[in-house]
Amino acid sequence: MESLKAVFFKPDPATQMRKCNQLIRSNVRKLDRDIANLKNAESKTKQYILAANKRGQRNPSQAKSAAYETRTFARELIRIRKQSARLATSKAQLQSVQMQVQEAFGVRKIEGSIKTSTGIMKDVNTLVRLPELTGTMRELSQELVKAGIIQEMVEDTLPDSELMEGEDEEAEAEVDKVLGEILQGKLGKVEAGNVPDTLGEETAPIEEDNEEETLNEMRGRLQALKS
Repeated sequence: MESLKAVFFKPDPATQMRKCNQLIRSNVRKLDRDIANLKNAESKTKQYILAANKRGQRNPSQAKSAAYETRTFARELIRIRKQSARLATSKAQLQSVQMQVQEAFGVRKIEGSIKTSTGIMKDVNTLVRLPELTGTMRELSQELVKAGIIQEMVEDTLPDSELMEGEDEEAEAEVDKVLGEILQGKLGKVEAGNVPDTLGEETAPIEEDNEEETLNEMRGRLQALKS
């Protein structure tokens, strides 16, 4: 029966609006989860930077490897922050789409017709290209086309190279800035609380293994967010 209605009758505007709002809210919730995961990853990465720096201060023989690890974690932190900022921007853009869609359906209810919106079309085309939202945004775009709010289908997913542009090789100055932010006031405290070198020598290999494993885990988590 529903399939026959879809063939012979126009879609019900109220049903269309509910479906669009449902898809938008679903996308907003997903972005909220991804942003929260990135915030958690940011907090943990700061801890790894502090731990690596502390180990280098405890044991001078490990200073070189510890310095390398702190810079590696700092680069990872920069990537996390950039991706978090991108998702926050996408969330604001998605919420703007929701407001515009509700306004379009409101005008339709009053005037009996609906006008296509180039603003919504532009925002949807941008959002649908994000890997995090591709599936549900395409479904949303189809509903908006049915409602007559947009006329064009959306483009393909953005390539990783465009999404993460400038993130593969963070400027050393930016890395230095991050390390200065996190390690400020920590250097003196670590020096004042030196422990015997033998302790650092015994624990360092274990910590290195854990940090390498953790770094790989973080990169996997970031890759999962992009896919």
